[in-house]
Amino acid sequence: MTPKPRDLSRLLRPKSIAVVGGGFFAPNVVKQCLKMDFAGDIWPVHPSKDAIEGVKAYRSLADLPAAPDATFIGVNRNLTVDIVRELRESGAGGAICFAAGFRETSSYDADGERLQQALVEAAGDMAVIGPNCYGLINYADGALLWPDQHGGRRLKEGERGAAIITQSSNIACNLTMQTRGLPLAYMMTAGNQAQTGLSEMALGLIEDARVSCLGLHIEGFDRAAGFERLAARARELKKPIVAVKVGRSEQARAATVSHTASLAGSDAASDAFLKRLGIPRVDTIPAFLEALKLFHAVGPLDSYTLSSMSCSGGEASVMADTAEGRPLSFPKLTDEHRARIQETLGPLVAVANPLDYNTYIWANEPAMTATFSAMVSGGFGLNMLVLDFPRIDRCSDADWWWTINAFEAAVKENNAKGAVVTSMAENIPEGHAEELLRRGLVPILGIAEAMDAAGAAAFVGEAWKLPAAAPVGASGHSGPSAQSSPGGEPSHSVDEASAKAMLAGAGLSVPQGRRTATVDETVVAADALGYPIALKALGVAHKSEAGAVKLNLRDEASVRSAAEALLGLGDGLYVERMVEGGVAELIVGVTRDPLFGPVMTVGSGGVLVELLKDSATLLLPASRDDVEAALRGLKLFPLLDGFRGRPKADLVAAVEAIMKISDFALANAATLAELDVNPLIVCAEGKGAWVADALLVKEN
Repeated sequence: MTPKPRDLSRLLRPKSIAVVGGGFFAPNVVKQCLKMDFAGDIWPVHPSKDAIEGVKAYRSLADLPAAPDATFIGVNRNLTVDIVRELRESGAGGAICFAAGFRETSSYDADGERLQQALVEAAGDMAVIGPNCYGLINYADGALLWPDQHGGRRLKEGERGAAIITQSSNIACNLTMQTRGLPLAYMMTAGNQAQTGLSEMALGLIEDARVSCLGLHIEGFDRAAGFERLAARARELKKPIVAVKVGRSEQARAATVSHTASLAGSDAASDAFLKRLGIPRVDTIPAFLEALKLFHAVGPLDSYTLSSMSCSGGEASVMADTAEGRPLSFPKLTDEHRARIQETLGPLVAVANPLDYNTYIWANEPAMTATFSAMVSGGFGLNMLVLDFPRIDRCSDADWWWTINAFEAAVKENNAKGAVVTSMAENIPEGHAEELLRRGLVPILGIAEAMDAAGAAAFVGEAWKLPAAAPVGASGHSGPSAQSSPGGEPSHSVDEASAKAMLAGAGLSVPQGRRTATVDETVVAADALGYPIALKALGVAHKSEAGAVKLNLRDEASVRSAAEALLGLGDGLYVERMVEGGVAELIVGVTRDPLFGPVMTVGSGGVLVELLKDSATLLLPASRDDVEAALRGLKLFPLLDGFRGRPKADLVAAVEAIMKISDFALANAATLAELDVNPLIVCAEGKGAWVADALLVKEN
């Protein structure tokens, strides 16, 4: 059972802050709190100083007026453990552990692992963030447990903002320096997640009414169940989440371990997990910020449909091209809709979506309002106005505000969602972006970023319309205290004959076959089973590469010859009736991820599996709809769907077979290390889907 999340309210929204340590970093926490006009108590702790930044200092924790709500610990790693223990015993609310040198150094420093365990033990039930992290900025209350400068501003009374959590303190610093107009309520760093995981921190943040949405920069997950709880709560509160998850490259996964000792996990599994939760994943920091801004201003989108308006055909073309290959679309206008727009522009303008409204109506606010309103009336998920502002230090932007006024009026008149998109990030001052947000328009910096943000918002809108997914098979199996790579149990391969017998027992369609030990036995078995025959050497994992399989044997002589050739390659032979009438070949594989449990891969199978790299990843349990959607997303799917007049495949049987493989994997999750059904031969409609080969690896 997953433990109940800790109450982080005192740590996140403190009335009193203790700051332990000297040097540069700890005193800077005091300085930043004063600079942000924190209204609570600030209690520096130093053994010899009377004051820090003009604030009275205390010689020890024991001398403090009361147990602090939050403490920034800026001392060395060994002393950090002692301070945490003393804070917990005093009834403190929580602590930020700044020091490095814990689990992230364990590959070359044996003390790192020991100290991290000691830190967790010392903390007990008291929340500890880190170690190896900068800490927390609460822009809503001006409470900073933050040892460096930052670029953010305190929220105004009644204002809301995005909350961001990252495992990188430097990325956190950089994010506070953004000039894109995004208001921030919190910036938080997770560090090693020794005790309090990222999902727990996120749960603590989204409960604050001043938080509008949440951004996660993830190096490693804490608990699958924790993220499931977070996603469910975010949906209840209508607070969307967007994530940047590193680990697509081998280098990034290696850097993750060296940085925070987190399990990055399989990237495909991580991607599938986030999709399952309804959390969109973006790949760049600019797209991350723009998605947060879109969520903050207008929330999820109702559809993937877009409109675009610009006074340039070039911009219209770039918008259309940038949407290509994404789930977004610029729908073709209906005749009625086109006529409404044409009436406002006259016959000299070609009306389409994206729309180049030309410059005939430039600086004519009533005319632009009429055109924009006619365009926006189409019920699109998001309406985009492409508009780069001139440099205000050298040029006048007065005419541009007529355009903004017209777009604002059109959006409000149609109760629609609108974004002002600049083609270049530098072509809108921060003050302009803030003014657009005040007007209910989303300033999005960059066309590609606009598409990424719109795709993320439409993804959440679609996900929230569907029932929440079932918990993954391994929810709660791993956590911050167990993030080092697990040592696997000894494993052994089950030969194909035994594997197929087990799968047949699970209800899968398996061709008739027999295990044989001699050439003569093989010939007798082949005659009994009926031709054509497939003959395989048992105990060979990758039979095609090893030449350990002979197919389409149609008479006794060919079986005898093949048996003589294969007999010495493995641990006996397996003779099997060939599957005929195959329309397509699939691979269905299951591996066990230490974070997510059984992970299934469905893709183009047979000998082309590595070459085509055409696959989809599903976490288990998966629904029939999930499986069918995965199949429909494959490049192979046209073959299943009767490509160029060929027979249609038995899609129902294929989905049923994959569901039974899923059930088998979940039923045997405790011992199953790997399962590969390759190929699963899908025959024509009504002819079924057959397990033609199977590799099963079990832990002892």
